Amino acid sequence: MYSLVFSILFVTFFAVTLLLRFWLANRHIRHVLANRARVPAEFAAKIPLDAHQKAADYTVAKTRFGVVATLFGGAILIGFTLLGGLQALSQAVLGATGPGMGYQLTLIAAFAVVSGVLDLPFDYYRQFVLEERFGFNKMTVKLWLADMVKGVLLGAAIGLPLVWVVLTLMDKTGPLWWLYAWLVWSGFQLLMMVLFPTVIAPMFNKFTPLTDDSLKARIEGLMKRVGFASKGLFVMDGSKRSAHGNAYFSGFGANKRIVFFDTLLARLAPQEIEAVLAHELGHFKLKHIIKRIAVMFLVSLGFLALLGYLKEQTWFYTGLGVEPVLGASNDALALILFMLALPVFTFVLSPLNSISSRKHEFEADAFAATHTDARDLVSALVKMYEDNASTLTPDPLHSAFYDSHPPASVRIKQLNLAAAR
Repeated sequence: MYSLVFSILFVTFFAVTLLLRFWLANRHIRHVLANRARVPAEFAAKIPLDAHQKAADYTVAKTRFGVVATLFGGAILIGFTLLGGLQALSQAVLGATGPGMGYQLTLIAAFAVVSGVLDLPFDYYRQFVLEERFGFNKMTVKLWLADMVKGVLLGAAIGLPLVWVVLTLMDKTGPLWWLYAWLVWSGFQLLMMVLFPTVIAPMFNKFTPLTDDSLKARIEGLMKRVGFASKGLFVMDGSKRSAHGNAYFSGFGANKRIVFFDTLLARLAPQEIEAVLAHELGHFKLKHIIKRIAVMFLVSLGFLALLGYLKEQTWFYTGLGVEPVLGASNDALALILFMLALPVFTFVLSPLNSISSRKHEFEADAFAATHTDARDLVSALVKMYEDNASTLTPDPLHSAFYDSHPPASVRIKQLNLAAAR
């Protein structure tokens, strides 16, 4: 009975989520195309019509591709769950390994491999067709394959030991396993923040110290004004993969470093780079990073506690098309099913995350306007919108679900008000 109820609930949420995604995508496409013919008045003097139309076409192409990817992903989800795909994979692995930790680790690895292979055509199309069509792709197939191999090896080297620890805790530590797993997961996340800038990121990109003495002095002056200590200023060779540009800081504690894409440095003036960095430093000084980490930890604690309950319920497995394995641990099955089902039930909450993120973006903009000239940040943002082909006219509702940053017009209006004061 409970199994049937959960199946119906899952299918209902799945259908609602799928229809909502399609409806939002259709709204977004129609809204962008309806505003394609002219540049919004507040940008008319800064962005040419052809650039605005390129952004509209790029946005529409990405959204349509997203619809196809969503439909395919939905089919794969149902295939793994209600149509018995995960059940068949579980039985095949069990037959090859027998019960035990080997079965569980192999099942998770096999699921990851199958999922990755199914995603490959979409990853290839996105990089070498979609991005190529609009002039953003700078990758070669050789580099793409090298990145993929590195990612797989790195994922196995880091992920399998972590999964082994979590599965061991699930099996050996009793009803509160989820609390211990949360402590391990939280520690792992913090460790990755420390290791990413100096160990992981350099496996994929080349980082060189910033050599422009004038720009370096300007940035160091900004950091001194706002009280930010960094372990270095670096330039990343983002141009070997994409024409998109960005700047960010990474690391944790004393390991923080500031990174500029080489594409960004080539496009922006020194005062604009300073303003962009002031925005990024605003996130740090206003404790947005700590707040996001705290929320992430709290949410993961709640989800792990929920998984602690669900993994003991037979209806959780059978309601998603999987029969628990008799005489063997089903913890790996529980992890996979939870990962598959969770997005179905939580997508409708997406605007909550967007609201919080946009609030932080407005605050970081205000911080930048206090420590640099707001007009420089406006100028930098306009160039970045143009260079990245970011639409200036997103559908408001679509943006509320998907965009972590406020729409361009709203964001720049706030900055112009700050500049006028």
